[in-house]
Amino acid sequence: MILYEHVPTLDLHGEDRTFARIRVKEFLDDQVKMKNVRVVIIHGKGSGIIRKTVQEVLAQDKRIEHFELDLFNEGQTLVQFKKNI
Repeated sequence: MILYEHVPTLDLHGEDRTFARIRVKEFLDDQVKMKNVRVVIIHGKGSGIIRKTVQEVLAQDKRIEHFELDLFNEGQTLVQFKKNI
């Protein structure tokens, strides 16, 4: 069973931290415009640099209600937008 089959996803494999930061911001902007409530950002496990960058962007975005590492896959972060944004 695919848990996040119909949830918009951004895959950052192979990106550096600067480009990842830009892509995450653009992705979040697009998802707000499309009124999506949940998204998944795939950053991989690796050294954790991209994961940390993703979490920094999410922590600074006032539209985000909650985010956490996926319990089933630490290489991705689950994001919940605030309602009525």
